[in-house]
Amino acid sequence: MADKLVVVAGNIGVGKTSITERIGQKFGWNTSYEVVSTNPYLSNYYQDMKKWGFHLQVYFLGTRAQQYQEIVEKSGSAILDRSIYEDYYIFTQALRRMNNFSETDYLTYQTIYNVVVKSLPKPDLLVYLKAPVNVLIERIKMRGRDMESSIDPNYLKLLDQLYNEWLLDFDYCPVLTIQSDKLDFVQEPKNLDIIIEKINQKLKGHDNLIFE
Repeated sequence: MADKLVVVAGNIGVGKTSITERIGQKFGWNTSYEVVSTNPYLSNYYQDMKKWGFHLQVYFLGTRAQQYQEIVEKSGSAILDRSIYEDYYIFTQALRRMNNFSETDYLTYQTIYNVVVKSLPKPDLLVYLKAPVNVLIERIKMRGRDMESSIDPNYLKLLDQLYNEWLLDFDYCPVLTIQSDKLDFVQEPKNLDIIIEKINQKLKGHDNLIFE
């Protein structure tokens, strides 16, 4: 196949980084990961979303666009562990629904987002990882990031709802949905081969949208 750009989407703790790392190694693809440990806003954001929401979203938008530009300039296929579309359709919308984003900030962010996204290539495939909120909570606890210790389960439920709404109308590229709790590729490495086969099928134009 020609060079491909694949993005991974999904809720917090669903396994995006794990699958990006494994797929990158298996295929020999370039990889790019969400900036977390050096993010100057994330810890404060989980403590006060209303105060830091706009700052965080602008930071993510800028760093994510930079990651896209850098990785598409390299030769070979690539996989990224979060799509830039989630910044707007999931996290910004969540902040609005929780009344943590003023209308002025929202319109400003929307304008910047639209300009940025138009300058970036569309991916060839979006791999959407999905798992129940109780599974996400356990995984978040297991990875032990201090900044995530205060995440409200209701926030994860809201994000899950927004993902369901977003993907109903998503048309930038084909989507492969994987229930990562039923097809655990971390605890059961053999499941990775099944996922890889499904990714290959989707990149070749097959139509199965949901894989459990």
